[in-house]
Amino acid sequence: MTTTSTRLERATVITPPDLKQAWTTYRGLHPQTRIRDAAQALGVSEAQLLATGCGETVTRLSAPEGNFGAMIEDLKALGGVMALTRNNEAVHERKGAYSRTELFPSHKMGQVLDEGIDLRLFFTTWAHAFALDAEGKNGKRKRSIQFFSASGEAIHKIFLQDESDTRAFDDYVARFISDDQSPAINVAPAPSHEPERADEEIDVAAFREAWSKLQNTHEFFGLTRKFGVTRTQALRLAAPDMAHQVENSSLRRVLEQAAESALPIMVFVGNPGCIQIHSGTVKNIKPLHEWLNVLDADFNLHVREDLIHSSWVVRKPTAEGIMTSLELYNTAGEQIALLFSKRKDYKEESDKWRALLAALPEVSAR
Repeated sequence: MTTTSTRLERATVITPPDLKQAWTTYRGLHPQTRIRDAAQALGVSEAQLLATGCGETVTRLSAPEGNFGAMIEDLKALGGVMALTRNNEAVHERKGAYSRTELFPSHKMGQVLDEGIDLRLFFTTWAHAFALDAEGKNGKRKRSIQFFSASGEAIHKIFLQDESDTRAFDDYVARFISDDQSPAINVAPAPSHEPERADEEIDVAAFREAWSKLQNTHEFFGLTRKFGVTRTQALRLAAPDMAHQVENSSLRRVLEQAAESALPIMVFVGNPGCIQIHSGTVKNIKPLHEWLNVLDADFNLHVREDLIHSSWVVRKPTAEGIMTSLELYNTAGEQIALLFSKRKDYKEESDKWRALLAALPEVSAR
């Protein structure tokens, strides 16, 4: 027998009125559901589902001449907020302020360098923006600014906190409000991934030589493009002393041991439009069902351990010495999260960090 819930979960809804009704019905059946999960169940993007609230709790925003950097710069007025960046397997939440923003218009990039909120922004993927102002639990207002890609995938969200400036939020919405407040948006198909080249087509010796000459971790992306390899393929083909696969329980082990020793680390979680970084210690590590959580006062991390397909310890040369990371990937070879040692004044990474990663159990000898 097919239940109403199952029919809704398999539905693909097109028109805004129908979608809004489906969203209302689905919420009634699943009151604890998050909008991202509901959108997936209803066969639409999160941005499409959020847009059904335009004219009520949601306001569509518009970047002036497509300049999303201006929208990020003006978040400074909100004061203390919570920034959220996620992908399908990990959610990164960090409290702080947008006090220092740097933009690089010719490259359509930017960064936020607050002590709490640390972001790398890639505006070529940004397409939609909304403000949400709705009643939450205990009568408190839930206010947020949310950015999405052309395919309707969430890129970055900003949630107001008790200490946030709500008047500045109202001014922000008024400044960037769009003339179009219809409950529908046009979304593009999600970008497809190019097939991975056969390992035999790669000049592995030249690739390993180029890897050994890296001067900065940021050069790694250029290295993969130069040799036409995917990220996980690069790790497979790397010299054994530069990358090796470890057990997928490594994330839990690293977080728990970093917490026990108060070892400062860096945790990167991102998507094609935004990378969010936590720098500092972690304290409260709480596994719950399939989720591994860090639940600290200013930093929360949630990772679906069951969706980690491969984990790697990776070593990259830099001008300041070797940088060692734990890197996590999903079944499609997409990056879930990166963990590094927190370095002081760009000095060499901690010996404790290197020892921690060196002790992680390997999947197999290479």
